Amino acid sequence: MSVPFTQLYIDGRLVPSSTSETFDVRSSYSGDVVGTAASASSADCRAAIEAAAKAFKTWEQTSLVERRDLFLKAASIVETEKWEKKLLQVVPQETSCAPYWVARHAHVVANMLRTQAGMVNFLRGEIYPSETAPGAQAISKRRAKGVVLGIAPWNAPFPLTVNTIAAPIISGNTVVFKSSELSPRSQSLVVDLFEEAGLPAGVFNFISISRENAPALTAEIIAHPAVRITNFTGSDRVGKIIAMESAKHLKPCVLELGGKAPAVVLDDANVIEAAKAIVWGAMAHSGQVCMSTERVIVQSGIADRIVSAIKELSSQLKAGDVLGDPAPRLGALFSESSADSVVQLLQDAKQHGAEIILGDTSKQGAVVQPHLVTNVKPGMRIWEKESFGPVIVFAVVNSVDEAIELANASDYSLSASLWTSDLYAAQSLAAQIRAGATSINGSTIHTEGTDSLLGLGGASGYGRFHIESYTDKRVIVTHPLGRQYPLFM
Repeated sequence: MSVPFTQLYIDGRLVPSSTSETFDVRSSYSGDVVGTAASASSADCRAAIEAAAKAFKTWEQTSLVERRDLFLKAASIVETEKWEKKLLQVVPQETSCAPYWVARHAHVVANMLRTQAGMVNFLRGEIYPSETAPGAQAISKRRAKGVVLGIAPWNAPFPLTVNTIAAPIISGNTVVFKSSELSPRSQSLVVDLFEEAGLPAGVFNFISISRENAPALTAEIIAHPAVRITNFTGSDRVGKIIAMESAKHLKPCVLELGGKAPAVVLDDANVIEAAKAIVWGAMAHSGQVCMSTERVIVQSGIADRIVSAIKELSSQLKAGDVLGDPAPRLGALFSESSADSVVQLLQDAKQHGAEIILGDTSKQGAVVQPHLVTNVKPGMRIWEKESFGPVIVFAVVNSVDEAIELANASDYSLSASLWTSDLYAAQSLAAQIRAGATSINGSTIHTEGTDSLLGLGGASGYGRFHIESYTDKRVIVTHPLGRQYPLFM
């Protein structure tokens, strides 16, 4: 039986690799081949960059209204029933995720596109009298940088791809996008969306590269003179490589990396609401979300109740074949090696004094069942390292100050949550948590459209998927005739 083939998309045309090289895409649950994809060559990468560079000359000159309307059209297209069905047919096959994880992605993307469409107002610029040259007029305006290299992962392939390219394109840049080798077909759906919306050829170019060839070719793309900036969403391990390659050429990069999100639960918290949000935040997509709730830091007065409530909810969840069996709500992890890594973290925690109160530290292929771990402390690998699996660890504290200190005892800084009935105190306490986004009485899995995810350095990365990252502020000063210069006075 034939499987779908994902082609490259360069200068408005779907093409195979110039070398005819391909790679297989396999289901992490079954191991079956669910698709093949073209593996771009060095020549293909250069062609994509050159197409983007050529298109930049005209795309940057398009009016803000034209860009805005194209994004609004794409938002309307993606909300149709046809697109919702398309996503449900493709994404679970490639990523082994439960259908509920994909069900709202079309709506998420539509909101994302509308938000970015509204951001064109930031590109209008300003005119003001010169501060240093009497009679001169200054014009300050944001201008697009040029060609952007975008790289997004497999765990939410469609919305993360749109998130990667939307701010650059609305800003007037053009994009070369490299997909994950785990989800090329899911991510190539963005090609269909923007082509249907009428995006000109060359503004968005899509390439997929085999795992073996990706490191060298990615470095080659970053080094190309036409590529001005790279944005990357993924692991801190790869993020460091991207940052180092960019630094070789003094090029900026935007990095949205990992998370080890804390949920701080104070004694006056609503136990039921907190438990539901924490289990959702930790177990959604089997914990394979950068904002997943991984650390629960709870005051002693409420600890037994919150742990019991979370255990009851988590024990109702089962991981397995989300396509062939309606019972599992959690899918497989993205690879068997990822499952191995999660199990090793759990076993290491147990050896160092932690207690496993749910789960048996085993796996079946790439499937890991939900695990809860108590008596976890800083210094343990399971505290320090992102698990990217269905795991919650607990630390019990006596004071609020201790809770905040533990929340900040991490190299990750992406998102957090704080649970308390005292909303006045919550505002002050949330500001003390070192995270790009902190939700009061809400899940750690949350972001605001105009203030996208923001790592504060370290393993969570830095920069923002905002037009400010993809534009340069330029100033043009018009001087009056007849100025006096000291050399000739």
